[in-house]
Amino acid sequence: MRIQLICLAIAVFAAQWFASAGDAADSEVDLLFAQLLTADTETAQQIELRILEIWSDSGSPSMNLLLQRGRRAIAQRRHRAAIDHLTALTDHAPQFAEGWNARATAWFMMGRYELSMADIERTLALNDRHFGAMAGMAMILERRGLNEEALSVLLVVEGIHPNRQGIGEWIRRLESITRKNLI
Repeated sequence: MRIQLICLAIAVFAAQWFASAGDAADSEVDLLFAQLLTADTETAQQIELRILEIWSDSGSPSMNLLLQRGRRAIAQRRHRAAIDHLTALTDHAPQFAEGWNARATAWFMMGRYELSMADIERTLALNDRHFGAMAGMAMILERRGLNEEALSVLLVVEGIHPNRQGIGEWIRRLESITRKNLI
């Protein structure tokens, strides 16, 4: 039930964003998201990198350092160290969505899906357009066999970032699975 509410909340956030897209502030992120809707694959990847770069800047050099250390530890498969760095980050900068998202990734890599999902929920509460967090949610939902819910989340991601790498194939695969389950 909780997962269905999360999926519904994502759909509501997406609907609100699409409804207000014409009135969006002149911020760089808003402009980049508007460009994502019509960008070709290569350009979309460049835009995504810029969005991630912006999202990764907390505004505090010390918080940015904790994020870098956490991400480096994830890349080195030192997940406990990553959790330590990223927990310090979320404790000191609880409004910084990327800290929660990075810790969700570390929890996911450790197979701690409930903890990962909790951090994804926090990420999306702070940044309702976080396509990476939504993709992480879809992965967890799919691993739990909740393919319809995962598909719902991925359709929101596709609506925000239509050329996200692998999104179309993932959606088609889940559509095929959910169709087979209906038969």
